[in-house]
Amino acid sequence: MALYDEALPSVYGYFVRRCGDRGTAEDLTSETFLAAMDAARKDVPPAISVPWLIGVARHKLADHYRRRHDRFSVPVAELPEPVDPIDHWDAELDRIVAESVLARLPEHHRTVLALRYMDDCSVPECAELIGRTVHATEALLVRARRAFRTHYPEGGTPS
Repeated sequence: MALYDEALPSVYGYFVRRCGDRGTAEDLTSETFLAAMDAARKDVPPAISVPWLIGVARHKLADHYRRRHDRFSVPVAELPEPVDPIDHWDAELDRIVAESVLARLPEHHRTVLALRYMDDCSVPECAELIGRTVHATEALLVRARRAFRTHYPEGGTPS
């Protein structure tokens, strides 16, 4: 119960920042904790911790997006016109390009960049979540940022 109380804000926060939909975040949080309960019932259960739960959460989020086969199936002609007259296209395009670049990076680079820049975790928090020392995490962040910049299209700078 103490682990649940400790981990709930981290796991739910992980989902809510990535989904934008609180209902989906709540469902995925529940799925993550149900998976932890299933794992705890095994003959040789894993060491369930907050970093372990975040790892499960990453997989649940990936599964969620894989299940959403309708994500890109809406024809462009049927998209509604935005009510807001402000053009957000450049920011949206930057986000799409950044997500595409991020998807091509190795998992350990994606993970540390997402924790640091999407989840606003400090370097020590990132280190704890990925099971590395602070120094090793700082070095990983340097390599991950370099890899991101290398894959980002010429002339573009991520926002």
